[in-house]
Amino acid sequence: MNSEVGDISTPAANVAPPRARSPRKSGITVAITGAAGAIGQVLLDQWLDRPEIGDPATSVAVFDPASQPLSAPGPQIGKIVAIDVKRGEAQGVTWRIGDVRDPSLAKRLNGVDALIHLAVDWSLETPASERTALNVRGTQTVVTAAAAAGVGRVVLVTSASVFGALPDNPIPLAEDAPVMASPEGIQADLLEIERIAEDARRVHPGLEVVVVRPAALIGPGVDTLVTRHFAAPLLLAIRDTSPAWQFCHVHDLCAALEFAALGKVSGTVTCASDGFLTQSRVEELTGMKRVELPLAVAMATAERLHRLGLTPVPASELAYVMHPLVVSSAQLRAAGWRPMFDNETNVRVLVEEVRSARALVGRRIGGRDAAVAGASAAGATVAVLGAAAFVRAARKARGR
Repeated sequence: MNSEVGDISTPAANVAPPRARSPRKSGITVAITGAAGAIGQVLLDQWLDRPEIGDPATSVAVFDPASQPLSAPGPQIGKIVAIDVKRGEAQGVTWRIGDVRDPSLAKRLNGVDALIHLAVDWSLETPASERTALNVRGTQTVVTAAAAAGVGRVVLVTSASVFGALPDNPIPLAEDAPVMASPEGIQADLLEIERIAEDARRVHPGLEVVVVRPAALIGPGVDTLVTRHFAAPLLLAIRDTSPAWQFCHVHDLCAALEFAALGKVSGTVTCASDGFLTQSRVEELTGMKRVELPLAVAMATAERLHRLGLTPVPASELAYVMHPLVVSSAQLRAAGWRPMFDNETNVRVLVEEVRSARALVGRRIGGRDAAVAGASAAGATVAVLGAAAFVRAARKARGR
């Protein structure tokens, strides 16, 4: 018999009282927008793996043990408020359904101490106008609602790519280096989000705004220009350039977001695995062959593919496979954060993620179906010109 209920034949005076549920430990209340998305799910899994967070009766332990727990002294996470347009699978959190562009969002932030804003569309398939409407207007509404609700801290996520990939970039870039990215495609949204952060710090002095800039994201559910590049049949290499590859696993990003939400870092911080990989090392790790092209040929092809609507991104994206873009994570490191994944491990994870899906111009083939999914500029260029180059090489070989 269950000792908490007691045998029905036991006299009432001897029935054991119900076991008291462990009280929730004190901590701050953190809200997450976009909680049902890929990053939000990883973040919730990470937090719900700890018995002191959420509702002890319903918390589940599903987080990857390779991820980084937060053990540093100081404020901790207490209650979690998950906000999205649909309810996610996570238990042990308070779900509040709503669109981040809804001005009534402030009502859903009642009692929240810190907010992590993840309701950002990184999709390569979303029309630019729709994506920007969510990314920019949504971020503006979130910041305004947080200030109105008395939230103390908002954490926004952009990307280290806002620095721009330039041939004279130092390795690593300082966290206060100038932002030099071309305002095209998704970069335009990210730059605007950062402008909103700057304005908010001035307009809402009682609201602390922290911006986290991860390097190229790797991990479950991540589908970006970088992952599409490695899903192409060959790796594009631009003649006479020296790229430096650096990544950030989504689990390490989530640990950084926790540091930011708890006030362990402030301002704008970068987040990445240590060091970088050369092009040749990336080729060794992936087992992929390169196709090397002159810059003028690659740019002209990428521009034409974009103009024809075969790729969703501008030719300027090629800069990220040409020049170094390496960051230091200095502030996070000073606060005690350490990445659990190195760049070589990230590449192996990336290869595994894209093994069943290959990007070829406007089609991504994986599993049983082929679905329209715009490739990166680099992936599309290598698919078109790389195939042509190998055909010419084969013809020359047969002609000998």
